[in-house]
Amino acid sequence: MTAPGAARSWGDAAALPGTAARGEAPLPAGAAVDGYPARPNVRAGEVLRFHVSTRADRFRADFYRCGARPRLMGSTAGPGRYAPPGRHDADWHWPGHDFAVPGDWPSGVYVAVFSAGTARPAVPPPAGAADLDARHSRMLFVVTAREPARHTRILYKVPVFTYHAYNRSGGASMYGALPHDEAYRTVTLRRPGGGIGGPVKGLPDAHDPRTPRQTFAHWDAPFISWLEASGHTVDYCTDLDLDESPQHAYGYRLLLSAGHDEYWSARTRRHITAFRDQGGNIAIFGANTCWWRVTPTADGTAIRCAKYPPGVPQGSESDRMRGAPDHWWEGEPENSLIGVSYRNGGGHWEGPREPLGFTLQHTGHPVFAGTGLSDGDVLGEEHALVGYECDGAAHRRDALGRAVATGTDGTPADFTILGAADLPTAPGSGWNTAVREDTDPGRAATFGLYTRGGTVFNAATTDWARLLALDPLVDTITRNVISLLRRGGAGPHRGARTP
Repeated sequence: MTAPGAARSWGDAAALPGTAARGEAPLPAGAAVDGYPARPNVRAGEVLRFHVSTRADRFRADFYRCGARPRLMGSTAGPGRYAPPGRHDADWHWPGHDFAVPGDWPSGVYVAVFSAGTARPAVPPPAGAADLDARHSRMLFVVTAREPARHTRILYKVPVFTYHAYNRSGGASMYGALPHDEAYRTVTLRRPGGGIGGPVKGLPDAHDPRTPRQTFAHWDAPFISWLEASGHTVDYCTDLDLDESPQHAYGYRLLLSAGHDEYWSARTRRHITAFRDQGGNIAIFGANTCWWRVTPTADGTAIRCAKYPPGVPQGSESDRMRGAPDHWWEGEPENSLIGVSYRNGGGHWEGPREPLGFTLQHTGHPVFAGTGLSDGDVLGEEHALVGYECDGAAHRRDALGRAVATGTDGTPADFTILGAADLPTAPGSGWNTAVREDTDPGRAATFGLYTRGGTVFNAATTDWARLLALDPLVDTITRNVISLLRRGGAGPHRGARTP
């Protein structure tokens, strides 16, 4: 979710193939190569169908897997053909090419770097995913596993639906005014962009300006790099995989999501809920999670979302209204699954925000093992851990001043709040909030967990992954959560709730 209005988005200048994004050198005439996958997911050993437009005679694609650091896995080349850009809401139908994905490629997030007829990779060896990021000449896809290996217990969910909700290739994203005769906005997955390689809606991040928000390099790549550098073996999938297959997560002990996983389909949510109910654990190191409902087309090539109540002027701030058909919270509150909701927190979208961290409680919980933290300590304040968007649970304060979830908003009654951060309310603080049922108590980010079949942990802030390299305590807590949930469950903490 980002603020509406006239402020320019990252990559506005790159709305068409062959143009460079702001801050990047102009592309030489005829050198532009852009592309997109026919589907964002492919299994190792199968054929990746992708589509390319270029005025060059030939193009090259170098495939990098993004793990602890990007690794060049292979390359392909093909004849160039030019096709004009399309609209945001329809398949662009660019010339197609096939690449047989080697059977030994591990599951992961892959980035194709396109170049015009070169004999060597177009980029120097990248130190991280930020070195691969660009608003043109890139393509993201996910290699999924045929089935979980015996030693692989973690499945990472890549939020392709959210990437495309913010993708402005073709002139529009899920944001902004709709034509008067449209009840919902449709965006196609068959266009450049979708995590990388296209212009994105959103303002620069004052706390991490290296890459735009709403991109793979900004939200997911730092967490994935940390995850694999920590020695975890992980399989990857897209939300389209989880939408199409009720069993895709089965065989794994832990499902992970990080950063900004905002747009969920009904089937994705239903299948993840079933995974939890049957004992699967979930860890969300992000926020604004499962806020909008999207509906994929039958062939999985586009998504649509109804964001405005009937009769409301298009382009208004729909989060501050009731009656938006695809707000999850109005019909089936998302916190019944993920424990928290954006409507109880808020977002700080533009410029630096006031440093804010979580005031901790129940620090005897195993999540805090090895940290030396005590109740009342503040986590992450020095590096502005809370934001750019954050989620919370409706809560009250007990006799000791501890935050206790009330469950009135759909949060499970046994949700243990491990830390709370009251959001600033002063005029000019820069925080934006959504409509909700009850304004008492004030807005707060609350991170914590509950058990219902499996255990669900929620860090309740988009910026959790940013602090993994900055704050050893955030690092340790993350290690503890993953260690607990990949082998079993954290379970309830004795004394965590007050009757």
